[in-house]
Amino acid sequence: MTALWIRRHPLLVIVAAQLFGTSLWFSVNGVGLSLQQALGWSPAEIGWLTMATQTGFITGTLVVAATGMADRFRASRMFALSALAGAAVNAVFILLAGAWELALLARFLVGLALAGVYPLGMKLVIAWTPEYKGWALSWLLGMLTLGTALPHLLRGATLDFPWAVPVLLASGLAVLAAVLILRLGEGPHLPPAGRTPGLGKGFRALRQRDFRAVAGGYFGHCWELYAFWTLVPLLVARELSRLEADTGLIPWLAFGVIALGLAGCVWGGRLSRSLGSLRVARVALAASGLACLLYPLLAGQSPWLLFALLALWGLTVIADSPQFSALAADSAPADAVGSALSVMNAIGFALTLPGIWLTGWLWADGGVWVLWLLLPGPLLGLWALARLSPPRAGLA
Repeated sequence: MTALWIRRHPLLVIVAAQLFGTSLWFSVNGVGLSLQQALGWSPAEIGWLTMATQTGFITGTLVVAATGMADRFRASRMFALSALAGAAVNAVFILLAGAWELALLARFLVGLALAGVYPLGMKLVIAWTPEYKGWALSWLLGMLTLGTALPHLLRGATLDFPWAVPVLLASGLAVLAAVLILRLGEGPHLPPAGRTPGLGKGFRALRQRDFRAVAGGYFGHCWELYAFWTLVPLLVARELSRLEADTGLIPWLAFGVIALGLAGCVWGGRLSRSLGSLRVARVALAASGLACLLYPLLAGQSPWLLFALLALWGLTVIADSPQFSALAADSAPADAVGSALSVMNAIGFALTLPGIWLTGWLWADGGVWVLWLLLPGPLLGLWALARLSPPRAGLA
């Protein structure tokens, strides 16, 4: 790609870099079943590795927000350096997998690096395409979803190779993401640098009723989202086992279920133009909650019916995320939007940890019934959104 072509298509470059960079997020989950066979790990231990990544991301997000790094340094360089660091540590994980504590540390550091990829991708979108940032944000979140699913695709394409191969491929994609963003550079529409509000002002935004209501909806969404994504390979494996089908299909179908979230984000972004972000968020949250409710109840029915329900769940579980970002930006204090969003994201990702831990720990004994542990997320999220004040709800 020439530099001229890259600068003529900034949104395409940014969302591609987001896709490649976030392939690091679930790179271990993509080979989770292989790791269980090779190292004797349990689903609960795979969950611990996922939680380590989440914890690293939360820590990194708070550090970036507290120090104002995202506003003090060039966004393209921070993105590129973070992607390169994440790629390196992700590759080193292969050497450390036999030492449990070091493996956890490596995943924590990958999460720390991702704090410079996902949020900085949002800033680059605003810097390059401010005139249609809402639509662009839907694509960006869609690519985050596809990046989450990508490790499963990489594993499906390398089933005849050791589990280390798809992990290395994810690192290679992250390096490519860094190169793309470095060649793109800074956008022409960055806001002027100023004093960073800091975390204190971000937390004070929660005192405002509308922002608190939107944040509550987002927190419920987070409780469900990453735990569901962690369980997808196990749910797919269950249905394939009932069909006595080839287990080699597990990574391909897991990729498909999670990747449907891309269509959900784009679909939600388009509908939000006519229906508003609030309605789209409510419908998506209700639909994913319904799938969560029904799955255990229908667990004895045809596996094909369960696959259809998984597809609906994968489509809707992330479709509300871009709309929460839009609603939060609209309801946060004008002088602390960045800090308020950082705080909301940090708390939301912190809430993913108990959901991942509980479902992974109880899966061996509870099976599909552990899915009901995720149901409070959509229910409390819908309750919180119902508390938006009428004027704000009308605008949303």
